[in-house]
Formats: sequence, C-alpha cells, structure tokens
Amino acid sequence: MHLLGPLFLLLGCLASSDSRNWIFKHPNTLYAWEGTCIWIPCHFTIPGNGDSLKNLTVYQHFDYDDNAKRYHGTVLYETADMMLPVRQDRVQFLGDRRSNCTLLIRPVKAQDTGKLGLRMTSVQGSKWMQEMHLNVSETALPPHIELPPDIRELETVTLTCRLNFSCFEYQIKLQWSLEDLPLPPAVTSTSLTTQTVYTQSQLTFQPQWTHHGKNLTCWLWKDMADGSLSQETVRLDVKHRPKLKTEVILRESIVTLKTEVSPEEVIVTLGDSVTMTCLVISSHPEYQTISWLKDGMIQRRELWQREKTLKLTLDRVTRSMGGKYRCEAHNEVGVGVSEVDLQVHYAPEPSEVQIHPSPAQEGNTVTLTCISQASPPPTNYTWYYNKDTILNRTDKSFQIPEVLLSHAGSYSCLAQNSLGLGQLGQEAELDVQYSPKEVTTVIQNPTPIREGDDVTLSCNYTSSNPSVTRFQWKPQDSWKELLPGVVMIQKVPWNAGPFSCAACNQWCSWGLPVSLQVQHAPKGVEVLLLSPRSEIHSGHSVLLQCKFSSSLPTDVRFLWKKNGTFLKEGRELSFGSIAPEDAGTYNCLVSNSVGQSMSEARVLQVLYAPRRLRVSISPKDGVTEGKKAVLTCESDANPPVSHYTWFNRKNQNLHHDHQTLRLDPVKIQHSGAYWCQGTNKLGVNQSLPSTLTVYYSAQTISKRVALGLGLCLAVISLVFSGLKFYYGWKRTQSQQGLQENSSGQSFFVRNNKVRRAPASDGPHPLGCYNPVMEDAISYATLRFPVGENDTPRTGGAGTPEARRPSLHRDNTVTYSVVQKRQVGDYENVTPDVPEDDGLHYSELVHLGFRERPLRQEEVDYVTLKH
Repeated sequence: MHLLGPLFLLLGCLASSDSRNWIFKHPNTLYAWEGTCIWIPCHFTIPGNGDSLKNLTVYQHFDYDDNAKRYHGTVLYETADMMLPVRQDRVQFLGDRRSNCTLLIRPVKAQDTGKLGLRMTSVQGSKWMQEMHLNVSETALPPHIELPPDIRELETVTLTCRLNFSCFEYQIKLQWSLEDLPLPPAVTSTSLTTQTVYTQSQLTFQPQWTHHGKNLTCWLWKDMADGSLSQETVRLDVKHRPKLKTEVILRESIVTLKTEVSPEEVIVTLGDSVTMTCLVISSHPEYQTISWLKDGMIQRRELWQREKTLKLTLDRVTRSMGGKYRCEAHNEVGVGVSEVDLQVHYAPEPSEVQIHPSPAQEGNTVTLTCISQASPPPTNYTWYYNKDTILNRTDKSFQIPEVLLSHAGSYSCLAQNSLGLGQLGQEAELDVQYSPKEVTTVIQNPTPIREGDDVTLSCNYTSSNPSVTRFQWKPQDSWKELLPGVVMIQKVPWNAGPFSCAACNQWCSWGLPVSLQVQHAPKGVEVLLLSPRSEIHSGHSVLLQCKFSSSLPTDVRFLWKKNGTFLKEGRELSFGSIAPEDAGTYNCLVSNSVGQSMSEARVLQVLYAPRRLRVSISPKDGVTEGKKAVLTCESDANPPVSHYTWFNRKNQNLHHDHQTLRLDPVKIQHSGAYWCQGTNKLGVNQSLPSTLTVYYSAQTISKRVALGLGLCLAVISLVFSGLKFYYGWKRTQSQQGLQENSSGQSFFVRNNKVRRAPASDGPHPLGCYNPVMEDAISYATLRFPVGENDTPRTGGAGTPEARRPSLHRDNTVTYSVVQKRQVGDYENVTPDVPEDDGLHYSELVHLGFRERPLRQEEVDYVTLKH
C-alpha cells in the first residue's frame, strides 16, 4: 500500500506527459489535528505566455485509471471555467486564475490524512496534477523545544518552542513555565509561506545556577478555560562554577556565611580560637580543588572529596591573624569564592601623631592626625601640646587654619576604644617654616648717583626658616654678584630702577623697590610746533616750544640754534609774522648741571607766493638775428612756481607756461622788453621788464647799406641844389642891403672843428652813417632890446646915418656856419684830417643911438639839420 502513492504519481505524470511542466510551490506536508483547519499556501506557474487557469478539481485519496486515462478519488472541490462559488463544502479556494492556488480546509478530520491532488486545466488546454500530503491526528500535536548545546549561568540564551501548525481560522498560543520560577515574556511568531508553516515562541533569558536540573515546559493552549492541548518538557543543564557556604565556630557558637560579592565580617577577641569551614553546595561540573587563602597566600588546599568540605582552625588568635580569608573551589567553568573578614579586637596601641603638611608653611592650614592601631577603632582622643592637654580636642584629627610661629612645638595624643585606653606614643614636632622676614634693598653708594656710575646694591633680611639659599633681583639682568645678596650694576643707565630684591629659601620674600635717582642730562629733547597746526605761510604767527622728557636735576636752561648758529635763549621761540628768510633748520639745546642735550633738527618750511621775479636773457649782451635766445623766468617761491606766463613789450600774452622761453631762431622783431608772471597755490607775482637786443646780421646790414647809400646820394643832391639856390638869393639880398642902409660890417670866421673818434672798447653802433647829418647850417640871432635911455652909437665911418636907426633893417646879428661834407665818412670810420673847415658868417647890427644898459643878453640858437 505504501507503494501505491508513488505509482499513482508516476501514472499521473505519464498521463500529462503531452504537456510541458507546470511549476508549483507549497509545503510538502501539512499537519493538523481533528477539528482544526488546514491553510495550504500554494503558488503555480503555467507554461507559455498569457495562459490562465480554467478548471480546478481537488481529489482526496486519488489514483490514475490507465485504461480510462483519468483520475479517480474523492472530489472535495470542483469548478469549471472558474465560475462556481470558491467555497464548496469544507474546501475554500483562496487563489486566482494566474498564480495563486491557496486552499483552506475547515474542519479537518483524521481520515483526511493522506494524498491531496490538485487537477488543473488551463484555458489553452494544458493540464497538470499536483500532489501534496496531509497529516491529521486525532489529538493536538505536541510542540518541540529546541535548546542550545551549551547553557552557562548568567550567559544569555534563546530557547525555541515550535509547532508545525498554523491556520488563521484556528488561533493557538504557546506558553513557557520553569517550575513556578519567574520567566521573562516570550516572543511568539507565525509562518504561513509556501516553504514553511509553523507557530513558534522564543524565550530569551540569563539562566541562574539555581535553574540547573529544573524542568522547563512549553504548553499549547487554545483557550485558557479549556486547559492545555499538549506540552513538552525538558530538563535544563546549566553549567556553573562552584557555589560555596562558610561556617565559622567561635566559642561553641556557629556563624554560617554565604558570600558572593563582599566578605562577611567575623569579630573575635585577641586570644580566642576560630574554626572556619568551607562547604561546596553546588558545582556543575564537579569541582576539582578547594583551598583556604589569606591575603593571597594558600593556608590549606585539598582535591575533590565526597564530603565537599574544607576546614581551617586558628588557635589563640593574634592580631596578625586578623584579615580577609578566602575559600576557593575550581571547576572547568570557573572559580567559586567565599570570603571571611576576620576582625581581631584589641585595645589601642601606643599612638602616633601625623602632621600634614610637614614642615608647614606659615599661614597655611595644618592637619594633625592621631594614629593608633586598635580594633574596634578608637572613639575618643586626648591631645597634648608641649605635654599640656589641649582642651576641646577629642577627635582623631584637628586643623589649624592658619598656622603661626607660636604653633610650633611638640604634639602627642592618647586613643581609647571599647576595650580601654591606649598609650602615649612618640611626640611629633611641628616645624613652622616661613619666608625671609623684613627684606630690604640697600644702596651702598654715596648719593647722588650719576648716569654711567657703578652702583652696589645689597639685599638684607632679619630672619628665615629654612635658611636663605638664593637671592633674586628685579629687573632681572646679568648683574655682577660680588657676594651672596650683593650685586654691582655697572654703568647704570639714566632710567635705571626702581630696583627690588627677594631673599629666598623655599619661598621668596620681596622687599620694597628703591629708586636710584640717577642724575642725568636732559633726555628726549625735541622741538614742538605749537602753532600753527597746519602749513606755515609767510606772515603767520609761529610758536615753537622746546620739550624734554626727563632731567635730573630738573633745573634746566634752553637755547635755540638756527642752521647751527646761536639764536636766542628761552623755552619758546615765536615769530609774530614769519618771513621766508626765517625758514631753516632749528635745534633746541637743554642743559642742566650734569650736561646738555640737543634735539633733532626741526626743519621749518615757510610757504609764500612767488617773489623776486626777474627775466634773465642768454646771451645777456644781445644776440644777432638768426641765432638762439633763451629767456628764463627766475623766481623765489615755496612751493615752487607751478605755472608761468610770458608777456612781450606790447603786454601781449605769449601763451607759454614754462619757466624758459626759447626763441630759435631770433628775429629783429623779437627785440624789446619781456616780462614774466609766476603762480603757485599761494599767489601770483610778475617781474620787471627786461630788454632783448637783437642786432642785424651781416647780410641784413649789407642789404640796408646799399639802400641807405642810394637814399643818401639823393638827399645830398637835393641839399646842394637848395643851398646853391639859397646862397645865391642871400648874396643878392645882402648886397642890396649893404649898399642902401647898412652901417654894420661883415666878417668870416673859420671854425676848426675836431671830430671825435669813437671809443674803442664800447659797443659799435650798427647801421648807415648819414653825412648830411654833419653838414648843417647853424643859424643864430642876437637881439638887443632898445631902452628909453639908449644913446646913439657912433658908426664905424662916423657918418650921420650911423647915429640913427634904420627904418628898413632889423637890429640883429646873424651868424651862420656852413660845414662842408667830408667824403669817405662811413661806418664808424674816423677821417684822416681831425679838423673840419667850417665857414662862419656873421653880421652885427647896432640897434639904437644911445648906450645900452648892461644886462644879460638873450641868445636864441637854432640848428637845422637836413
């Protein structure tokens, strides 16, 4: 019968061998018990594309009829074209036409155990028979407990209780118990997948050594009122180190101790007997050795024995026997320990005083402690200072908040406990130490001290505990130490000090600083410009002050220098209206009885508008046309002239703004006066005119000489023609007058005129010499006014006509000079004959017949030049 199932499956496969294999996923066997339900998770895949489920038949206990070529069995569910209801009788189809073939069978019966077949046909005609197995018991299935292979105390473990059953329509619960011992809550989970179907509960906890050998049960429950359905029980195997118990026998009394963490205290009196017994109450696996130890030293050791005990006896207990005793038992898991703190009581021993800190520094807090070995510890203390009782001091320690020198001395104490008084021990000495007292810095030089002197300083103090070992100085430097505490400052600077010293043992005490009062010449001398605060302009009021930073003695004298020359005395130097000439370098000298110091040079700049402008011409004696002339505008200004303007003789602006005016080439028309104007930010000024003389060049002179000669010849010709006509007419008129009226007389005077030669070292005039200018006629008339008392004068011939005035003649004297032209007089050429022959003609006529009074004669002189 067992072979029928595989045979039927083989026949089913052969029957459907004409189709390609369908793919199914579902649990192979599903478990349940009668009255419950079975939830069958199922998934299928139809070969081909786009095919879907058409018909489904669920067979129970099926087989294949090879003759009829069909399956036979109990039909639990059947549907065609998937149109019928999804639930038929006990079976419910929970899937779909594409991939889900999940089924629910409720309720199940014990006879449902066996094969279950799903006969499926697709829309495209593909067929398949899928087989699965049901295992349905009459009673509830027992759960299964899974334990880890090794369980040790205090190590976290997880225990699992699993039941291969789960159905949403039948809820169950799993519960843990450990012989009524408390357990932490468990975690329940359910799995309904195509791989597994189960319900499980996991218990995580730390087992104790007391759990060893206990029964652990997992219960299956449906309803708490109906009781449990099934259960499974296992025995816990918890490995643990040995667990010990200690018994101490004192004077026939037994003290039982159980210790795991801290030692138990047992009190005995000095001289008593004590027996301590160590008992192994549990060990898994069994212990190997058991020992008694004191302060890490083995007192007794034995191997495993059936009694599982080890005793340690102490006869006549002494103080040294007191302490911590330890019982140890070993197995492969670890070491079990039990401890006993054996306290041996005795009266206080001779006491000892501890001083902290020792030695003590003055002013600090000091703590005194009485140390006395006693058990139980002392409860009362008596303190002594220099063998005298210190009142109100009964504690083990007391403090001196600020220790003084008066606290120094011997201290002792006496301790007392419940067993009696102790004894006085050795006295302790309180040593109060302090830094050096009354430290002073002493100047050993005679005063006063001058800059550059060598100064000796000493550091003095009155007392010190401990002794002074070193000295310190401020300011720190490499002073020359003559003796401990005595230093020499070589070539002391003017600003030295103040100085202070410290005498040091473990601590240093500083004395008050002392000042050397070093006398020195004035320092930090400088010149300050008090006013004005900005630029200094000509005409401003200026105030300078001499300042210094230090001088000892303070009585000083001030001197001023300008450009290195002594100027005046006094702290301040003022200018009511400063002039450009006041600009320069100023120094201030400050002196006292030690010496003098001079300030750095202070340059005083005075700003002023342009002045003293003049035009300098190069070359200065004149320039020949065609050459180069350079005119420079020289000025005095601060700041320097920033803009120049040039003007010519006609006051025309030449629109040239540079300091130098260049005329290249220079022309005759450039001759004349030039002046310039200078401008800076403070004002404008101009120069006086300067004349530029431009001489003709040789070429120009040649051209003009030729033109001048022509003009000169023309003028000379006209002059001679005129003179000839004039003299002819004049002789005619003179002859007629002489014959008729004249009683005068005519004469000729030859004038020897000497021509001056030009100076040889002076500049020679250039141009054309005109001889007509020298051939001139000088004409003069002498008039003699006639008075009322004029007497007739006797004529030269003595005729009567001579004694009366003529009615037709003028009472005049005519004087004429005719000068001849000299041939060859040209261009600064001195004539060979130094004299000119001039023809002088004069006519003297006496006016009136009476004597003329003596009076000054008037002379009119006229020169006509042609």
